[in-house]
Amino acid sequence: MRNLLAGLALVGLVAGPIAALAQDTKFGQLGQELPTPNTYRTASGAPGHQYWQQRADYNIKVELDDKNQSLTGSETITYTNNSPDVLTYLWLQLDQNIFEPNSMSNLTQTGTVQDKMSVQAVEHLTREEFDGGFKISKVTDRSGKALKHTINNTMMRVDLPSPLKPNQSFTFNVDWKNKINDQKVLGGRSGYEYFPKDDNYLYEIAQWFPRMAVYDDVNGWQHKQFLGSGEFALPFGDYKVSITVPSDHIVAGTGELQNANQVLSSTHQKRWAQAAKSDKPVVIVTQEEATQAEKNKATGKKTWVYEAKNVRDFAWASSRKFIWDAMNTNVGGKNVMAMSYYPKEGNPLWGQYSTESVAHTLKVYSKHTIDYPYPVAISVHGPVGGMEYPMISFNGYRPEEDGTYSERTKYGLISVIIHEVGHNFFPMIINSDERQWTWMDEGLNTFMQYLAEQEWERGYPSRRGEPKDIVEYMKSAKNTQTPIMTNSESVLQFGPNAYGKPATGLNILRETIMGRELFDYAFKEYAKRWAFKHPMPADFFRTMEDASGVDLDWFWRGWFYTTDHTDLAISDVKWFTIDSQNPEFVNAQRREQQNKAPQTLSQQRNLQDIQKTLVDEKPELKDFYNNYDPLATTAADLQRHQAFMKNLSPAQKKALDSGLNFYEVGFQNKGGLVMPLVVKMNYEDGSEEVINIPAEIWRYNNNEITKVFITEKPVVSFTLDPYLQTADTDLSDNSYPRRMAPSRFEIYQQQNRQQPNTMQRERSTSRTNGGGNSNSAQ
Repeated sequence: MRNLLAGLALVGLVAGPIAALAQDTKFGQLGQELPTPNTYRTASGAPGHQYWQQRADYNIKVELDDKNQSLTGSETITYTNNSPDVLTYLWLQLDQNIFEPNSMSNLTQTGTVQDKMSVQAVEHLTREEFDGGFKISKVTDRSGKALKHTINNTMMRVDLPSPLKPNQSFTFNVDWKNKINDQKVLGGRSGYEYFPKDDNYLYEIAQWFPRMAVYDDVNGWQHKQFLGSGEFALPFGDYKVSITVPSDHIVAGTGELQNANQVLSSTHQKRWAQAAKSDKPVVIVTQEEATQAEKNKATGKKTWVYEAKNVRDFAWASSRKFIWDAMNTNVGGKNVMAMSYYPKEGNPLWGQYSTESVAHTLKVYSKHTIDYPYPVAISVHGPVGGMEYPMISFNGYRPEEDGTYSERTKYGLISVIIHEVGHNFFPMIINSDERQWTWMDEGLNTFMQYLAEQEWERGYPSRRGEPKDIVEYMKSAKNTQTPIMTNSESVLQFGPNAYGKPATGLNILRETIMGRELFDYAFKEYAKRWAFKHPMPADFFRTMEDASGVDLDWFWRGWFYTTDHTDLAISDVKWFTIDSQNPEFVNAQRREQQNKAPQTLSQQRNLQDIQKTLVDEKPELKDFYNNYDPLATTAADLQRHQAFMKNLSPAQKKALDSGLNFYEVGFQNKGGLVMPLVVKMNYEDGSEEVINIPAEIWRYNNNEITKVFITEKPVVSFTLDPYLQTADTDLSDNSYPRRMAPSRFEIYQQQNRQQPNTMQRERSTSRTNGGGNSNSAQ
């Protein structure tokens, strides 16, 4: 609807509210929610001048029993107390104890029995118990004297013979054994895979030794029990690990191999040297050599020695099935070896994409955080679908037996490698507490994964990162959601909550709220400040604000501390033009509107049915008013206008003659989550304009606001969030005039799940038509 604004009364309308409403908590500062700054962690989000962290150095010897799928190990740990506190005991993590039959994890699992259950489901419920967990045989001090220790589920307390004072170290030993789980049956973050066709095993070994828990200024000892979801909090240290395996096994491990001349043939050493100078993957152990090793199993043993400096953990993989390739990657002027280990079952997919994915990840992540500091980065293919450790990751996805693979498998492989290798940065280097806050590593890493995927290929089919992809989760039932700021073991809908939602939030910050320049600078500052340290949520929140100069407390509060969702709407639009009070212009405009006004149905029919009215038949009934034109301009009208104009300043006269359009647009916040208003205006001449209004527009009223837009050209439509930037859950009310939001239903036919992938189908078609063999999978 178009209205005329009288004179200059518009000024008060544009200025906004005269008195602000009481500030709502949506824009309140995160005061009570965040810990008080101190000398360890500052109000800016940086480590304080008295920041400290503990250190744990390891010397480990372990032997793999390939016949019985078990490990026997011994370790010497030197623990250094850099805190200002005196410690009377130490806590270690015994993560393998999650596999004990009576573990807290097993006892607290919930489930249901259905009226109809598959054979596989029943088998899973009734399978034979796995006697897993650490069998601790000895805990002694440096001299071999037994130390009192207490095992509490997945944690072990070691009582010190005398208090450990600040700046002192204590060295002790632990001996243990444990069985390796069949990962395909029991799941888990490590384990073995058995290949019945060639009667061989592939081992991915992690959480395999008693590890020091974190003692810090926030929690004291982080000894929250491991139940399966909340991962790990670990201190940094140096590792020397000696791994004894069958002599024909190839071993990948955290760190650098120290005795290559003892465990590698001269041919393999030459290929390694070649790979160290190559910008393309060089095969060190070929598929033919691995296949030969599968057939002719050696009976001897070899010990591989790895060393790693300033890491928080150590993992390794071993198999005679491994193909091994590597290439050099230059990161910030430093050479890094990107490597992959995989069985023949992974080819051709792994040989083509794995190591290139590793190298790509290092470059993109380094650009946005810090230069990758370690000498190697490894991707291993085995039973674990995706898991990360310093310098080494375990990744799934393999092609079909005929070498073909689906598009989903291809991009699934690239994405999981980017994600798991990316975890070197979050949390292996920027070492957050995963046991408490999954989002600090998974969410930040998923965001970085999205950036790396988009640099891999134009239009890369990323699963997470875009606001539109989190909508279904955001509008799901509230009783199935938890805030992001929920302990790792209590999170509902783990993937969307801990991975997708925080990653999407960071993307919204980068693209819509802060802009790329401010966001990228602040995000990189966070990485630099907390590299090789233990950040907490407040450190991230505060650094992002401190380095950008943007108050984001409203965003952290809404996106991280609540389950509110974005649902903004355009409620109404009113169109105004200025009444210049020039009678000639105003009357002509009114006459035009009058002529364009539609006739009612009765008026249209009366023109047909009533040939003459009484006045038409008897003109003598007409008087002054029958001949009066209310829209005609008189001399008196012109005199009044001239008198009015004399009292105006030049600026006021210009405003009256501007011909501007004024649109009063009403907005509603239906979802509770305040967000910027991204408004697109489509003009009458076919052009368009997008205006990004900060979320602070909601600070006086979180539910309903109006905004006046002034344009030179008439607007034909308004669209809210036109580029899907804010994860708005209902687009049907985002336009004015209203437009129907597209939806769809799917018509499908019940199909066999084992459909051939596109590559397989095309190859089959090519052979049927007499074509040659396709090599597209090579």
